[in-house]
Amino acid sequence: MRSRWIRSLLLFVLLVRASVATAADRPNVIVIVADDLGWNDVGFHGGNIDTPSLDRLAAEGVELNRFYTTPICSPTRAALMTGRDPMRLGVAYGVIMSWDNNGIHPDEHFLPQSFKAAGYQTAMVGKWHLGHAQMTYHPNQRGFDHFYGHLHTEVGFYPPFAVQGGKDFQRNGESIDGEGYETFLLADEASRVIRERDKSKPIFLYMPFIAPHTPLDAPQELQDKYEDIDTDLAPTRAKQTDDTRRLSKILMQPSARPMYAAVVDAMDQAIGQVLDTLDAEQIADDTIVLFFSDNGGAAYSVGGADNAPLRGGKGETFEGGIRVVSVMRWPDQLKGGARMTDIMTAMDVFPTLAEAAGIEAQNRRKFDGRSLWPAIAEGKPMPREDLVFFGAEMMRPGSFHLTAFDDEWKLIQEIEQSQLDVTVTNYLFRPGEDPNEFNNLAQAHPDVVQELSRAIYDWRALHPVNGSHNYLVPPPGWRAPKDWATYPIPLDDLQEGPARGMAPSDLLKRALDAQHEERGRLVYDCQPKWWLGGVCLQGD
Repeated sequence: MRSRWIRSLLLFVLLVRASVATAADRPNVIVIVADDLGWNDVGFHGGNIDTPSLDRLAAEGVELNRFYTTPICSPTRAALMTGRDPMRLGVAYGVIMSWDNNGIHPDEHFLPQSFKAAGYQTAMVGKWHLGHAQMTYHPNQRGFDHFYGHLHTEVGFYPPFAVQGGKDFQRNGESIDGEGYETFLLADEASRVIRERDKSKPIFLYMPFIAPHTPLDAPQELQDKYEDIDTDLAPTRAKQTDDTRRLSKILMQPSARPMYAAVVDAMDQAIGQVLDTLDAEQIADDTIVLFFSDNGGAAYSVGGADNAPLRGGKGETFEGGIRVVSVMRWPDQLKGGARMTDIMTAMDVFPTLAEAAGIEAQNRRKFDGRSLWPAIAEGKPMPREDLVFFGAEMMRPGSFHLTAFDDEWKLIQEIEQSQLDVTVTNYLFRPGEDPNEFNNLAQAHPDVVQELSRAIYDWRALHPVNGSHNYLVPPPGWRAPKDWATYPIPLDDLQEGPARGMAPSDLLKRALDAQHEERGRLVYDCQPKWWLGGVCLQGD
């Protein structure tokens, strides 16, 4: 009996050692996200802003030439973290504003949680923007051992890093004072995390910059460097965006381009510092670095970005709003200077990184994304077999920009809702033949328009009825906290499960959900079954 117990103990020890060795052999992973970077604002796309660090990543890695995101911020981050469609998550149409109390459902499994379960140490440095009203939404509750940064967007590039007058800079839930330029502070912290990591474990680091989001600001020497940059940008060929530029010129407002360029240059320097830290720690070859922008560049007047030759920009589903700069480097596995031309989306990042790192994704709900690792690592063609959907509610409630596309067709719908009518403008393109969207084929192919329109209609019906929408002001009389680190309701002060809502029972809730039809979902993560009269079988 004793010898059997000893053999069992030795077997257990060997298994533990084997699992530790496996974890130690896995690559480090760093995901860097820019905020509103333009397609034409990097050197390897021919831009006139100095981006040697990003150019280095492209030269030493694989350019993901058809990487797509949503047209606005929070939905892209939600897709990245979950591998799932922001429409079903309830954050497709608008960003999470400081006066909102929503976030991503706590039952959704996040990317760093899977890496943590596989033995990784996890850290986040930068901008969150996925919920702040209660601790269930906080980065430290979503898989990050360490969080340094901001819960919100638009905190500015210099102290006091405030949102609506409330301070927003913290380390793991505790408010801190940061002195200096925000972009460089993030680089310092990311470099410190890398240097001081537990060297017996791989590290997963998420580094979402504020840059180059408005309000733009940069060190004076960088402002001086770009004071004479060309500000005569090519038209975006998107009416609302070009109208803002035209109005700005009429009002004789200074161009945002010089300051924007300075902000991008500073971000590139910060990325360079992180890459240098990897080199100094002699772990660059064993580290996956993925870079992309959260949406297309803010090409409107105060944004300063340039997406040429792509059409449109941030907030729009033209290519300039959703096709973004992206590269992946892993010297140990990927040949430098390559380019992948298959469609990849923010929803594909989670499954792709999991396969690349050799870890098991722990998600319970089905991914809407897929792994593109074979296409990245081996050049294996991976054509789309399903449609990609993205959308946003523009600056006015009821003004939507939507798209459905695959390798062959892309439909864009501009929808304007007033109190009495709805106007829909359709744009149909063949991305393979017309990547810059010059030729609208909607009238020539009404059957394709009808088919893709119906697909968009069905997709939008997945949206939770109380999901996010784009409102530019808070509820009347709402006040911001003095310090956002104190704002999230602690876990101990929250009830154990999600609130049920007004329906007195689950059965009645499902019946009411079916009656909502295309208006949206009462039951979370519901996929209505037509053969059951619209009642769903899944959901919480």
